Amino acid sequence: MDPTPLSQIAAWSCAKLLSGPPQTLISGFSQDTRTLQPGELYIALRGEHFDGNEFIEEALAQGASGVLCDGKIPPHLPAHFGVLHVEDSFSGLRSLAAAWRQQLSLRAVAITGSNGKTSTKDFTHTLLKNFFNVTSTQGNFNNHLGLPLSILRASRSDEIAVWEIGMNHRGEIAPLVALAQPYIGIITNIGVAHIGFLGSREAIAQEKGDLVAALPQSGIAILPAADQFYAQLASRTKARIFSVGLQAGDLQAVELTPSAEGISFQVHYQGTSRSAFLPVPSLPMVSNALMALAVLLECGVPFEEAILSFSQLKTPDHRLKLYECSEVKILDDTYNANPDSMEAALSSILFLQAKRRLAVLGMMGELGAYEAQGYERVARKAAASLDVLVVVSQRALPLARSAREAGMKEVYHVLSNEEASALLLSLLAPGDLILAKGSRSARLNEVVDTLERALSTENFINKFASSAP
Repeated sequence: MDPTPLSQIAAWSCAKLLSGPPQTLISGFSQDTRTLQPGELYIALRGEHFDGNEFIEEALAQGASGVLCDGKIPPHLPAHFGVLHVEDSFSGLRSLAAAWRQQLSLRAVAITGSNGKTSTKDFTHTLLKNFFNVTSTQGNFNNHLGLPLSILRASRSDEIAVWEIGMNHRGEIAPLVALAQPYIGIITNIGVAHIGFLGSREAIAQEKGDLVAALPQSGIAILPAADQFYAQLASRTKARIFSVGLQAGDLQAVELTPSAEGISFQVHYQGTSRSAFLPVPSLPMVSNALMALAVLLECGVPFEEAILSFSQLKTPDHRLKLYECSEVKILDDTYNANPDSMEAALSSILFLQAKRRLAVLGMMGELGAYEAQGYERVARKAAASLDVLVVVSQRALPLARSAREAGMKEVYHVLSNEEASALLLSLLAPGDLILAKGSRSARLNEVVDTLERALSTENFINKFASSAP
């Protein structure tokens, strides 16, 4: 948000201005006193295990200019500290974001899908910023809290916003779309993420489809051409449809050639073909990059110029990031996991040269009644792709059992990341490649960090050197 008087923020958030000079300019917003910057307004939110109203004095000490709160106000606050009081801070935040969205003339791109939302958002931002003033969601801050804060980070000088929209229950997409008011809507795919809450892929498609159903007739719906639910999604929108895919769609990638460095391919669009390269060994990432390219084209960037921007693309942290330590390659995909993304990651390691392929895999969350089937799917893919599998946690034990039933010989099951790290360090040899992947709550990034540190020590460097032929 551009600097805005406290009195205006009070009006937009439907709050009572109890103290503080009305003309005080607010430069930003934060719901976390640990990251709050001087001059910002602290948003005191309540959660299941915390009450932000208890940190008002801490926000003051951090240099906040004021607070939007719904609880008890500490006594003896200085006169210069603004206090905006509402019945519910979440409602006040949403009202504030909705009012600020009305002040913005930018075009918004809203992105949802079962997999690839954040990568597609980051790719889109990277490509667009070469041609426009762009604001976008930070990280995966994409829910009923994250989207309002993302909107408040936008300024009147921004021309395009790229906002990620997430959900895990029915009925969450529609109100977020109403808040974002997108001109372009992207659905990356329909998979089984959150199937434990929604019950079926059909229900997931219905929920995700609420994004394109809300687009204006003048808008654009960017859809995955080869997705099983493409026709259903397309039938729900009055916007113009732009289909994207691998060897299918209005914009498509063909002649894909994977290598250790990434994937080379041809991009076909309106009878024209151009060469492109994505420095990530992942076919789903190519689809994500094509969706970002589609946004560029719809924003008026010539095809040739848009393709040249591909060289700037890189994956976010913990999403198929490849490292090499003491002749061991580590593919870090620990950001999150569901059966679809697990299978995709296991396919990706087949593109990479290695003496042996290992994986350390953790639990997958929110699968509900689909859990057994989901682990069986991943186990079959692991058995076909790996030499060694290490499964972490009691929750993921069905994955180890199913991998053995699928015929895999070298399968280990451990209960902690510490055990997994120690076991892998005893197994690894020069020329090995290891994939690490699991749900965020599994924290397998800890295993990656431990391996990187250990493999970079002199002991391991000497050990591997002495084992060389």
